[in-house]
Amino acid sequence: MNDNCIFCKIVNKDIETEFVYEDDDIVVFKDINSQAPIHLLFIPKKHIETLNDISDEDSVLLSKMLMKIRDVAKSRGIAEDGYRVVVNCNRNAGQEVFHLHAHLLGGRGFSWPPG
Repeated sequence: MNDNCIFCKIVNKDIETEFVYEDDDIVVFKDINSQAPIHLLFIPKKHIETLNDISDEDSVLLSKMLMKIRDVAKSRGIAEDGYRVVVNCNRNAGQEVFHLHAHLLGGRGFSWPPG
């Protein structure tokens, strides 16, 4: 846990946030700056700053996150039409909060390449 990290504060429930899903390893909640009809953030409870900082021991955690993204996409009815999963790594890629997280976006069409 990083005391200065807003996502750690959310995970620790120091900042009130309505979770869409929570288990021992991850939390899921709505992005406050939504870019699609469905825009959820998947956050590991373990503080990992960027994708560059993952270790081999994090492979189970990351697999679990991807499986949960798949499950939530199905339950939200966007799996068949399609959805986007985004993990930004460092400032030039658009990472604003330095706690690893994945965005699930769906409910509309997307173009390529992204911005």
